[in-house]
Amino acid sequence: MADIIALLLPFFGLIFIGYLAARVTKQPAEALGWMNTFIIYAALPALFFKLVSRTPVEQLTRADFIFGEIGATYLVFFVLFLIGFFLRRNSFADCTIQSFAGAYGNIGYMGPGLALLAFGEAAAVPVALIVCFENAAHFIVAPAMMAVAGGDKRPVSHVVGDILRKVVLHPFIISTALGFCFAAFAVQPPAAFQRLIDYLAQAAAPCALFAMGVTLALRPIKRVPVEISYIAVSKLVVLPMTTYAVLSLIGNFDPVWIYSATLLSALPTATNVFVISQQYGVWQERASASILIITVASVATLPVLLYLINSGTLPPDLFP
Repeated sequence: MADIIALLLPFFGLIFIGYLAARVTKQPAEALGWMNTFIIYAALPALFFKLVSRTPVEQLTRADFIFGEIGATYLVFFVLFLIGFFLRRNSFADCTIQSFAGAYGNIGYMGPGLALLAFGEAAAVPVALIVCFENAAHFIVAPAMMAVAGGDKRPVSHVVGDILRKVVLHPFIISTALGFCFAAFAVQPPAAFQRLIDYLAQAAAPCALFAMGVTLALRPIKRVPVEISYIAVSKLVVLPMTTYAVLSLIGNFDPVWIYSATLLSALPTATNVFVISQQYGVWQERASASILIITVASVATLPVLLYLINSGTLPPDLFP
């Protein structure tokens, strides 16, 4: 257990340092803009390119893994939506944000660094595939559902065009696609270019986690949602166990692939959920509170999951 705490301490430590820095220096939210730009447009894309470009191309075409992981995510998403809509009697738009709070994990900022530290380089491929394809799915589902809810008044053609632009032109998608091309044609980039990619990739996790801490500090809890009890349980417990069960049921994956997907599913809610809520003016304060509460709760749940994996209590295949 001490090894697991030592593994997680740098991650939550960086988040706490960012949180503390924001509280002490009291910089405005706008001051974080260029760091977020660096993370999204330079550091994380470099990391994904590095992971994918060094991977045998046959490992990058596991559609069964991709659809299984995304299917598990959206199974939990739609169950949460149905609970909110039919049992809680919330609006369509509110239910959409609530469902993202329980199913959209911080896979971009926290996932790569944590999975690589926990499981080694073997986790690079499943992590890259999950981040790329799950984010693409979220970029499609979020605006589509908000358009159905009436939160987007633009013509359908404009909404569809915006969705396509977000998917095709997002830095994560572009960098992963480039990495796929380099892997497919066995292209070796020049040493100077590779060194630049390595520098940027090394900066991805520290900067992302620090920025996450700052973001949490700038969005204090103002309104705790009643739904937080089951949303938090869904995000931190139900989603990872669903992912684990679905991938075990689908087929024979390397244990590292299943464990990596389970770990990424257990990460706290992505700060992008607040961005979506803010964009459409829906459930904003409660989305912010949910992110902070679930992130704090994950300090307790992530060590338990890693202990279950490392101790062998959680077998690599539930249905061998």
